[in-house]
Amino acid sequence: MLSEHLSERKNFKIGEVAKMFKVNASLLRFWETEFVQLKPLKTRGGERVYRKEHIEIIAQIYELTKVKGYTLDGAKEVLQTQKSRLEFQIDMTQRLTKIKSLLEELRSKLDEI
Repeated sequence: MLSEHLSERKNFKIGEVAKMFKVNASLLRFWETEFVQLKPLKTRGGERVYRKEHIEIIAQIYELTKVKGYTLDGAKEVLQTQKSRLEFQIDMTQRLTKIKSLLEELRSKLDEI
């Protein structure tokens, strides 16, 4: 259901996002203050604009706090750990790509001998 909403549009108002998760808009505003990962854009008039990446973060926060029963601190720790793990994977991928390049270059030089 959530993925259907996300594929149709790019931007959502806070009320629409609240309906998706069956929560109050005030809870979404509160989560913004608690989770550094959740920073929706704001129009000149101060209206929040949520994009797909914001809604995915909200879905994670919702799952952790409302479904799995994590405390806010526990949910923050899980989200931070996921971020650290992703950063580690990106770093390792970049390093391995560089090593692969060096090995291919070495192989090429060996083939010339």
